[in-house]
Amino acid sequence: MINKTFLYLLLFSSHAALATSYSYPENADDRLLKDDIEEAHYTLAKYEDTLLDIARQFDLGQNEILLANPEVDRWLPGEKARVRIPNKRLLPDTPHQGLILNLPEYRLYYYPKQSQQPRVVITHPISIGRVDWDTPLGKTRIIAKKRNPTWTPPKSIKKEHAEQGEILPDVFPAGPDNPLGLFALRLGVPGYLIHSTNKPYGVGMRVSHGCIRMYPEDIERLFPQVKTGTPVYIVNQAIKVGWSENKLYIEIHPELEGKELSYDQRLNTTLELIEQANKNKMPVINGTLLKQALRQSNGIPVAIFERSFFE
Repeated sequence: MINKTFLYLLLFSSHAALATSYSYPENADDRLLKDDIEEAHYTLAKYEDTLLDIARQFDLGQNEILLANPEVDRWLPGEKARVRIPNKRLLPDTPHQGLILNLPEYRLYYYPKQSQQPRVVITHPISIGRVDWDTPLGKTRIIAKKRNPTWTPPKSIKKEHAEQGEILPDVFPAGPDNPLGLFALRLGVPGYLIHSTNKPYGVGMRVSHGCIRMYPEDIERLFPQVKTGTPVYIVNQAIKVGWSENKLYIEIHPELEGKELSYDQRLNTTLELIEQANKNKMPVINGTLLKQALRQSNGIPVAIFERSFFE
């Protein structure tokens, strides 16, 4: 009875925060980050909660909480509504160093220096550039750090706002009302930053002019850890595949708006990634679970194959 009560508190607590720091997988082939709860994790909404409130409490973006709870009302989930909190994710297929920004996932991963023990992976939700202001892909690095930054809006952004009847100042002074927030990391791509925001409910959406936005509390923790010169990989991986404890997982997110693929294209891409992950041999996967994951595209890892003891 005690064990059942304890498990209930773990699975349905509305006060426990989700981990943002995970132990680095001990096995080099292991790509799954997970907390100590093997089962799906849920919380119970309070009367005054919106899904966006719950997302921020558990360090999730708006996209993650909505995809995981398609039947729950975004603005009025209702008192004691059962809300799923994603607690597992596959690492993107990138070098395990520096900062990784996976745009379709709306998520940042940070690998601290290997000399730090025990090794961990830190992850936070982000918002990215709008359809007409794409965040650029590729490898870059952190070239500067700034506390309490000021913001000088470019002419293009001032013109856009003026057309909507909003006149922006030439310079936004430092402070909590600054759109850059209190912390900014400048990328080697001219004009692009990873920064805080004075509009936190936009995290997990395509709302910026190309910059990466983070919850204020997240970048406040991350800022002192990231050094100038840290490599940054900006990738577009809507489909991720990886092993964990002899199980092969897939994790599928919706493609970025304007870059959508047909179902057949997504299926073919997924099958190619599965084959690559299994040493260029196609395993006998669970086709039902694969199709379900492709159709739902909710970003939750699904095990579609398990190696036998003899394999």
